[in-house]
Amino acid sequence: MDYQQAKFRAEILKALAHPARVLIVHALTGVDRCVCELNALVDIDQSNISRHLAVLKRAGIVTDRRDGMRVFYHLRTPCILNALKCAVEVMKIGNNSAVRIQDTE
Repeated sequence: MDYQQAKFRAEILKALAHPARVLIVHALTGVDRCVCELNALVDIDQSNISRHLAVLKRAGIVTDRRDGMRVFYHLRTPCILNALKCAVEVMKIGNNSAVRIQDTE
């Protein structure tokens, strides 16, 4: 791996570095959703949801499609869910007492 490849990977990880974006990725597992649906699931205002979706889209994690007035988002790279599962395992193994991870899946 060279520096550019490492930088690219770091950008993808940075795109996941916010709890709202992790929730959005989880919410898109197996189903396309519009911003209004994501808004109800993540419980933050629609403009913030849109900003988080833009970050995920730039990173190549989600794609969008327009259907009339609505924009639906799709998990372009479902393998990213493996990274989230791995993060849970890292926390479990690390025995970090400052952060409690509960695997609900």
